[in-house]
Amino acid sequence: MVAMTLTRGPDAAIEAKLPLITAAAAVGTLIEWYDFYLYGVLAVFFSQQFFSPQLDPALAFILSLAVFGTGFLVRPIGAIVFGHLGDRIGRKFTFTLTLLLMGGATFVIGLLPGYATIGLLAPLLLVLMRVIQGLAVGGEYGGAATYIAEHAPDGKRGFYTSWIQATATMGIVLALLIILACRLGLGDTPFADWGWRVPFWMSAALVLLSIYIRLKLDESPLYARLRQQGKTSDNPARESFASGRNWRLMLLALFGATAPEGVVWYAGQFYALFYLAVVLKVPYVTICALMMIVLTLAAPLFIVFGALSDRIGRRNVMTLGFALAAISYWPVFSWLAAVKDNPFLLGVLVFYMMILVTMVYGPIAAFLVELFPARLRCTSMSLPYHVGNGIFGGLVPLAGAALAAALGGPLYGLIYPIGIAALGVGVSLLWLKPRTNDVRIWDEVGGAPPLVPDQP
Repeated sequence: MVAMTLTRGPDAAIEAKLPLITAAAAVGTLIEWYDFYLYGVLAVFFSQQFFSPQLDPALAFILSLAVFGTGFLVRPIGAIVFGHLGDRIGRKFTFTLTLLLMGGATFVIGLLPGYATIGLLAPLLLVLMRVIQGLAVGGEYGGAATYIAEHAPDGKRGFYTSWIQATATMGIVLALLIILACRLGLGDTPFADWGWRVPFWMSAALVLLSIYIRLKLDESPLYARLRQQGKTSDNPARESFASGRNWRLMLLALFGATAPEGVVWYAGQFYALFYLAVVLKVPYVTICALMMIVLTLAAPLFIVFGALSDRIGRRNVMTLGFALAAISYWPVFSWLAAVKDNPFLLGVLVFYMMILVTMVYGPIAAFLVELFPARLRCTSMSLPYHVGNGIFGGLVPLAGAALAAALGGPLYGLIYPIGIAALGVGVSLLWLKPRTNDVRIWDEVGGAPPLVPDQP
């Protein structure tokens, strides 16, 4: 006999449109991540174009990574500003505005003159555009993840929000694909001189298309009901940061989830990319092709682990990923050096690291959404997410390069991500509950409770 339980969620008409709504929101997020990570993929070229040619190339590369890092450092500020707007005005308005800001800054980067033309002003303007990008992405994630989560029924939230998680990686794939096409089409010398600008220019058309799609979306049904019931916050930022209980939740989310998730994400993708290019001297075209194949093959695993977290708990899936990263990063990067002339084996090792990325990143949106109340959700979840990813995670390439230079070996750069991942294991096991689908965010607004059969 099959038992019936009440699981709250959106009404049947909204739930029927959920796959289309998820896809539409995810496309916009993919384009925004494409914009944000173009710089990271092209960091080597920025070190050549925007800094004095008298600088040592290694120092110029570290400075280029530092500019890359400025976009991450301001992400928490964007999280507070746009999170406040998301809770005060609405989810749809916020993630449409952030997309517009991101697109504008990305297009301008493609127009900036280099150091040879305007001297020191070139890196300063580059930093300004990265700051705008960082502020925008600080607001994008909380708005988009909350938007999808507040369409999804209780018990399926990990599955649906994991599609948003996959867009960050696919944004890198899109960036790599367009960069590789431009480089092969133009040739190495023209690409290094001016062709690197083309992917930034192309962003304008992609962003306009995405904004058109987003403007056709309706507001999150859960937030719409919250507003109809007069339960929205008059000052979400003040409520979020004046509450001791809320601060405790944000700190647990930071050190037990988002900081370790952030370092695993950036170590498995960007630090691996830089390590292959700068340390092992693998040809750039080989790296682009390898990363595109590996990231594309791994992308479905975000959905797999997001759905798995609906069944066995967000914490359980993520903590296993943290532990594997802490244990295995040193040998995996050592093996990369040993097989650097074998693209297939390089791909296998990078794919393993991507499995860890999908384990820790697939469930994170559902975990954060369920941790905070709807009236403060965008503000409260965005701050630990962007401190964890933007500061702890975003500094992985720079911290790794600096540690490697200071301690005299490229593997020493792994001390930082290994340490943060190990910290995440301890905090999550000690203080985070292994939540599953018992978290009912729709209870706050009395969401329609469709009957869902339990397993016999």
